[in-house]
Order: sequence, then structure tokens, then C-alpha cells
Amino acid sequence: MKKLSILASLLLLFGVGSIFAQTPVYLDDTKPVEERIEDALSRMTLREKINVIHAQSKFSSAGVKRLGFPDFWTDDGPMGVRPDVLWDEWEQAGQTNDSCVAFPALTCLAATFNRDMSHLYGVSLGEEGLYRGKAMLLGPGINIYRTPLGGRNFEYMGEDPYLTSQMVVPYITGMQSKGVAACVKHFCLNNDEIYRNNVNAVISDRALYEIYLPGFRAAVQDAKVMGVMGGYNLYKGQHNSTNKILLCDILKGEWGFDGVVVSDWGAVHNTDEAVLNGVDMEFGSWTNGLNWGQSNAYDNYFMADPYMKGILEGKYSEEQLNDKVRRVLRTFYRTTMNKHKGFGFLCSDEHYAAAKRIAEEGIVLLKNSKVSKKEGPVLPIDTKRVKKVLIVGENALKMMTVGGGSSSLKVQKEIIPFDGLKARLEKDGVEVSYQRGYVGDIGGEYNGVKTGQDLSESRTAEQLIADACEAAKGVDVVIFIGGLNKADHQDAEGSDRESYDLPYGQNQVVEALYKANPHLAYVNISGNAAHLSFVKQVPAIVQGWFNGSEAGEAIASVLCGDANPSGKLPMTWNDKLEDYAPHALNTYPGTWRPEEEGVEHIIDEEYKEGIYVGYRWNDLKKVKPVFAFGHGLSYTTFQLSNLRQSADEMAQDGTLTFTVNVKNTGDRAGAEVVQLYINDAVASVDRPYKELKGFEKVYLEPGEAKDVNITIDVNALSFFDEAAHAFKAEPGEFTALVGNASDNLTLKSKFVLK
Repeated sequence: MKKLSILASLLLLFGVGSIFAQTPVYLDDTKPVEERIEDALSRMTLREKINVIHAQSKFSSAGVKRLGFPDFWTDDGPMGVRPDVLWDEWEQAGQTNDSCVAFPALTCLAATFNRDMSHLYGVSLGEEGLYRGKAMLLGPGINIYRTPLGGRNFEYMGEDPYLTSQMVVPYITGMQSKGVAACVKHFCLNNDEIYRNNVNAVISDRALYEIYLPGFRAAVQDAKVMGVMGGYNLYKGQHNSTNKILLCDILKGEWGFDGVVVSDWGAVHNTDEAVLNGVDMEFGSWTNGLNWGQSNAYDNYFMADPYMKGILEGKYSEEQLNDKVRRVLRTFYRTTMNKHKGFGFLCSDEHYAAAKRIAEEGIVLLKNSKVSKKEGPVLPIDTKRVKKVLIVGENALKMMTVGGGSSSLKVQKEIIPFDGLKARLEKDGVEVSYQRGYVGDIGGEYNGVKTGQDLSESRTAEQLIADACEAAKGVDVVIFIGGLNKADHQDAEGSDRESYDLPYGQNQVVEALYKANPHLAYVNISGNAAHLSFVKQVPAIVQGWFNGSEAGEAIASVLCGDANPSGKLPMTWNDKLEDYAPHALNTYPGTWRPEEEGVEHIIDEEYKEGIYVGYRWNDLKKVKPVFAFGHGLSYTTFQLSNLRQSADEMAQDGTLTFTVNVKNTGDRAGAEVVQLYINDAVASVDRPYKELKGFEKVYLEPGEAKDVNITIDVNALSFFDEAAHAFKAEPGEFTALVGNASDNLTLKSKFVLK
């Protein structure tokens, strides 16, 4: 027998030789996770517990190396996996293996009205994150589109809580099926960016629960999301990343969330609130998480040494800390300690195909009329007839994956609209030319990532318009590609838009182009609506979103008819800013409280419109939108008919199924979205005229017809009763309104709730 080593002899002498004979419980993946968590927790020192609940770098927190828990790496990822940054700096690390596929912005995903596209998105993004070694991706974002000036609206899923709830669940389940945690954000009421660290949302419980919480509740209870990120803003005077009502009472209490609450970066303000009010992991931008710092000083975070000092002095209990650590360990076991999570893929052909497919399905054909009675619509471009096409607009050239804040990416490739259209049209022998038209943002760098584009321009605005108009006279079709961009005060984190108008004088350019050549298609690249002065004149208008790596391919595919557009607007597009509730009521961006020395300066933003957000407000005030929520055209036509229902009455614990026949009456294959809204005419509280409560997308060949079923339950009929603090459905008569847009509901059916 070989002699035992001195170390082994000592271990046997002190009775711990059994660790060589069996796997410790915390490492044994045959044991229940909760048992493993408790075993690991019992082995951790106080310092190890503190280390796992705060950042150790810009995007990571420490594991427990002594016990074999790896570090926990997060990354921004609502639309692609952000490039790695330096350990303690926001500048990119300069790696060569952290490029990614950029997927379409979430406004585009919501516009697909297709749950399968959302699942594909989540799976694809999860695979990219997994390959890059990320345990958690910071997304999706699902705050409600309340004002079109919101700088981060492009990161969210529109104005409607039901649509958001339906689209967020498959995104999360798809991503988490790959062993990568989703971190839904920003919980909650993060509806504008200006003064985001100071704005206090003043809102009724009913509006909170009916409009702003349903998406988060679905993420937690239906998708079992592993992470929730708090917001920068305040609710009832408390910052949302350390908000007792939101995090303790609602999220962890009412909804039973068992995952980890992550602060937004720099959103924790003091240790007392962090300990008591529900945040589990603190990440930040500076040493104190707010406005001052020194390099590599993460132990000075509010949930680091100050927390540990408070425990040692008896100010805080270790059991409070243990609840946070349990949640972190639970996330470890679901991600970094998950032996079945696979290896992932980066920049695969399948991911590019997914990005293109989602973009094509999300692009919305807003308008497509004839220039004259003798001619057909401008779109799709008929390359048998059209031989010369002029493309105008800076957004035809400008890369949109760099900039905009935390969603800025370093992509392996980005096909710009001009390149995509030029390649597709020239394949059919069409001559393609370009004119700038206007100058917007010539920048192309964010945190060290550079597009490499030279967008400088020496011509005056007048000359640019003159040159574009002159060129337009000699072509068959003009395509103007404009809208917003990712610069500050456009679609970007940290600032809101300063005007509802199209920026850089684009309205003037488009109006001049239309006079020069009425065969004009306007493509709007943005995550927001804008005032279009030319909307009645220009025959074709397309909402093109920020569509990531395959933007140019997707736009070309739709404009040329290779893909039949089927996207629907996830927000209401009004003519002017005053048509939106926060601006009609003059509540945005709020009212500053009197400034007091030593007291945080707060701006109160009152949500006076309550539940009347988006199309609900338009219905209430009888405001006719330019383009309604749920609106979107096709190159074919559809007929909805023969609405039926499974019964005349619905029990409180039952369901009701509506069936409608959809027929493709045109000559192209295409897809239509059947939308079901519920009207409750008589109630004890004010209710919107209608609310979206069901939708289904159906694909049909020319002449094909199918029955589409939509099933609802009592939740579709409920409102939030503030007195009872619960959702309530009152017996009585309801009406189902069915159509293909919120302003085109041609079928009705009445039923009774017992």
C-alpha cells in the first residue's frame, strides 16, 4: 500500500476524509437544487456571501472559487451581445472574437405579432450569449410606450400590455432554454429617459396594475424569468432598484418571484435601502454607484464592505443577506452550474437567417396607394417596368448598430439599406443611383466601437435638396430612407427626443422630392412615430425600424416583393404630439419639487391619463390616428368573415373561443393578423372602449381560407379593483370586436359573463 500523503493523513485525522469518497451535496446535480443551495450557503464565509452580491467589474460578479462556483458574467443583450469592455472602463476591450449578430429592435419584434418569431429571437440570442460565456443577458426591455419622445422606446415592445405580455414570454423561454438567464427590464414605469434618475412616477394603482405591470408579471409567472432589473426612476418617492413596494411586496410577494433582482448600473443609492428593499445584486458605474469613484474600488459599493460592516456591527442580520445569496446561488445553478446548457453558436448562418426573417415579418407597410388611376401602387417595385431607381436619405447609408446606449453593438456585418436594395435591384437589371438629401448625424463611434463610415458632407442643405430633386426627375421610382437614428435626442438611452418632427429638415426634403417625382416611397427607420407632413401626398410609406445586421436585406426583400409585409404597428401613430395623453395633459416630463439642501432633487411626473394609454386615449378623446395600433397592410388582400363563438355565456372559471374565417382574396401568398378586442359597455368603473385581448397570425396562399381560433378567459374581462387590491370581472354583457387593426374591427359578437 502506498503511503498516504501528509495532507490526506491530516484530513483523515480530523474526520473530513469523506470528501474524497463522495461528492459534496452542493456539487451533486442529482440532488434537489434547493438542497444544494442550502449546503453551499452553509459552507460560505461572510466575505464570500458579500462578494457574490455585488460587481467585481463592469459586467461581472465574483463566484466562490474555493467551492468551485465560477464568476457570474452578464452583458447587455436586448438585441445582440454587447462587445466586452475593459475590466473597470466602459471602453471596449479590443477583442477580435466578440462581434455578434444584431437582431432587430424589440419594436420590430413586437410588430411581427408572432409568438414564434419571439421564441426564435430568444433562442438565437441565447446561443450567441452562451458562446460568449455570458450567464445573463440584460433584456428584454418591456416598458410601455407612453410618449413618442421616449429615447428607449425602440428597446421596448410597444404601448399595449397584452401584446407585450404575449411577446415577452417566448423570448424569455427561448433564451433560458439555452441556460442563459434573461433579465427583464426596467422594473418599472421607466417610460422616458430625461431626468431618469430623478423622476418620480405618480400613478394610480389601477393604471400600474393594468398597464405597466402585466408584461413583467407574465415574464415572472408565465416565462419563469431568472432575473429582473430595477429602474433608475422612482415610485412613491423610492428609487425603483431599491423599492420596497415594487420589489418586496409585488415582485417577490404577490408574484412569488424566486430569481435574482439586479440593480440597473449605478441605481443603488444607499446601503439601508439595498438591504431592506429587495435588490439582490448591485452593479454600478462608479465606486458609489452614482457620481464619484476610483479604479477597481468595487468593495466600496453599498452592498459590499458597507453592508459587511453593518452585519459585523449588528445593524443588519446575516439572514437578510442569506436570502439574497440564495437567489444568486439559484441563478448560478440555473446558468453557470448547469451542466446541460451546451456550447452555443456565434454569427451562424442560422442566426443571420433568423434576424432577416424577424425583420421581414416586423416591417410595416403603412400606406400603399396609386399615383394615378392608370398605375398600380408604388410597392412592390415592379422590376419589369421600373428600370431606374433613386435612393435618397442618410439612413440609407448610416449603420444603426453602433450607438444608442447600452444596446450599441459590434457586429460582424451590417447590411445597410442602400447596399441591400442596390444588390437586389441590379440583379433584375435596374439602374440604382443615390443622393444624400440631408445631413443628420455623421458620428459613428460608441465606447470605442467605430463604424468606419465617412458620412461627412460639404454641400449646403439647399444644395442637397436641389441635387436630389434634379436626380429624381430622371428615374421611375424614388425611395427615401430617413427617420431617426441612434444619436442623442433621437432613439438613444439617456436622453429623450426634443421634437416630434422628423429631424434634420426631412419633411422639407420629402415634400420637394414628391413635387419632382410623385412615384415616391418613404421608408422610416426608427423606434418611434414622428410627424410626417407629407403623409397625405406620398403614395407609399413603410416603417422599417432598426433591423440590425440584416436590415438592408430585409428592406430590399419587402420593397421588391420577395417578402410580403405582414407587420402591424405596436403603437399608435398620431399626427401631432398633443394627440398623445402625456402631452395633451401637459404632464411630461413632470414638475420639479422645490430644491432643498441635502435632499435629492425630485421631479414628479403625474400619469394623469391613468389607464388611457395609446389607442385607449384615442378612443376616449376621439382622436383619429394617422396610423392606428395594429395597422399594417399587405401586397395581397384578406377577408375576415363568419365570426362565431363557442357559447353565449362564459362562467367565471371558464373560457370562450371565438372563430373567424380568414381568406386570402388576392394573388400573392401572405399573412394576416386577426385581432380581438373586448368592449365592456356597462361597468362600475370607467373602462376603455376596447382592449386587445387576443391575436393570431395566419399564413395563406392565394385563394386559401382558414378558420382562426382565439380563446379568452375571465382575465380578458377583468379590471383592477383598487379597494380589493385584486383583479375583478363583473357579470354582464361584453362585446368581442374582431378585425385586422384597432381602427378596422368589422366583426362583432356579444356574450355574457355569468
